[in-house]
Amino acid sequence: MSTADETAARLVELGFSQYDARAYVGLLGQEPLTGYALSNVTGIPQPKVYETLRRLTSRGAVVKTGDSPARFVAVAADQLLGHLETDFRRRVSDARYELNRFVAEDRTEQIRPLRSMNDRASIIARARGILADAERHVYLSGRTEELEALGDEAGAAAERGVTFDVLCFGTPPFELPGRTLRHASTEGVVYRHHQARHLAVVADGTAALWALAPGGKDWDCVWVNDPLFAALVKGYVRHDMYVQQIYTDLSEPLNEQYGPGLAGLTGISEERSKPAKSAARPRKSVPGRTA
Repeated sequence: MSTADETAARLVELGFSQYDARAYVGLLGQEPLTGYALSNVTGIPQPKVYETLRRLTSRGAVVKTGDSPARFVAVAADQLLGHLETDFRRRVSDARYELNRFVAEDRTEQIRPLRSMNDRASIIARARGILADAERHVYLSGRTEELEALGDEAGAAAERGVTFDVLCFGTPPFELPGRTLRHASTEGVVYRHHQARHLAVVADGTAALWALAPGGKDWDCVWVNDPLFAALVKGYVRHDMYVQQIYTDLSEPLNEQYGPGLAGLTGISEERSKPAKSAARPRKSVPGRTA
């Protein structure tokens, strides 16, 4: 694709037709041209070139100079783009006003659509896409196997200057700029609920993915570009990381207080599953903790 074609393609993205974009680029920086000359320069068919010039003149992108013969010249690019930007903002403002007229003032509920998928390969692919678009900061949480599958995209993001907060259930499969923690409280402890797998990804406080396989195999996932949902997933990861940091610093008293894997916090430890008279045992004190 030539430079002129690439430039015309940018104008097409801004709402120009193919002929309008080619004609404007063909006139830009040139002395005034007749329609015939412009047709020869741009390849726009002669039956279409004058129709194209009329459209460009009406939208202020081209100025007609003289009548015998009629010649045309393109306005400066900065002037055109400034006009397009102003017009776009006006149209957005008008559209917002009109759309708001259809929303009742006392309506308090709105639908926030979420995209979903239920196979691991698609979930990993979507997570990779989120990492590929990340620009500043990423939160990651999941088992070694799922995080390892994101290694290439995570590494590329790190090279772009993205920082990470990572919580890994198992051995972290990579080293990234930022903070990485192992989910140490569950290591070496097997409970039925530990079979569950999850993957959480949040990029730049907007794009978020939450995937869960309760039995370890059948996955379910939602993802969306939504700051509110992103805040929810990010909050989960951050608070889980806080707990793991506390556990790393105070593992011995916490295990004594709540049992292996801190299962006593959820009420499913071996001791708490016994009859009430056997379960009633005094709690040991944790340094710095008050009842």
